[in-house]
Amino acid sequence: MKTKIILLCLGILTLANAVKSQRISPEDLKRLMIEQDTLADLSYKIVNAYNEEDRVNANYTFIPALVRSLKIKNSFYFPYDSIQTVSILYPTDSTFRIFTWALARDNGSFRHFGTIQMNTKDGSLKMFPLFDNSDFIRDQDTITNHQTWYGCLYYRLLTTRYFNKNYYTLMGWDGNNIRSNKKMIEMLSFDDKGMPVFGAHLFSFIEDTLKRPVQNRFILEYKKNASVSLNYNADVDMIVYDHLVPEDSLQAGKKYTYVSDLDYEAFKWKAGKWVHVEKPFSIKVKQGQFPVEQPLDFRAKDSLYKKED
Repeated sequence: MKTKIILLCLGILTLANAVKSQRISPEDLKRLMIEQDTLADLSYKIVNAYNEEDRVNANYTFIPALVRSLKIKNSFYFPYDSIQTVSILYPTDSTFRIFTWALARDNGSFRHFGTIQMNTKDGSLKMFPLFDNSDFIRDQDTITNHQTWYGCLYYRLLTTRYFNKNYYTLMGWDGNNIRSNKKMIEMLSFDDKGMPVFGAHLFSFIEDTLKRPVQNRFILEYKKNASVSLNYNADVDMIVYDHLVPEDSLQAGKKYTYVSDLDYEAFKWKAGKWVHVEKPFSIKVKQGQFPVEQPLDFRAKDSLYKKED
């Protein structure tokens, strides 16, 4: 029975892909494949070229080449899956997709680029280029648009709905500067005119011991070489991230010294807001107990590997 269900799902998926591919004419599909080869080569150089000048030149050749490719009718249904250094994310409603990528500078800073491609009924191109304005944003909690974008490389997209409006939650990475990186949770929505809006008054700390004002976006800044996680955890249905502390208590407030202390915090979607959760994993083990159902019997475990005589 399980095998039949799996085969049925695979059949449906294959049929869906076939229907999508039929929206692109054979001639346009051939053009897209050629364009993709060019884009894949340029995008590789953006990340891996040794000299900054070569990376910059590749980037500014890549941008018009991407636009030229996206102008091909029904390009929205072409996955561009050979372009490995560009993030391409889709919401569950497939109303748009968002491209983002990063350009490293020799001074340790990063510049981010991207565009939102809308899913149009006639297959024509409608896009919103994203312009990284993060170097000039003084208030990190401000509402922005595609022309004043808080640039980063997005790696996860969630779709939530509240009062008949979709909100798209983006998780991203920002190379920031030579001393620190950032990870952020960014809200994307579209206004009544269909224009993208970044940031929303949806990050609540109402359940915290120490109350804080509601925020428009959430940003973690941490030491450059530190390993810090921030991602959606389906098992607990929350966005879980590392709790950060300064390496030295005397460095409190200096975000470029912050590292994980192996504890966690989280945000959970409740009544139209991402509500902060101070302790997402609150399992308590009594003294003398093991954090497993019962102690492992290593003799039984070893017997599994004994060969029969």
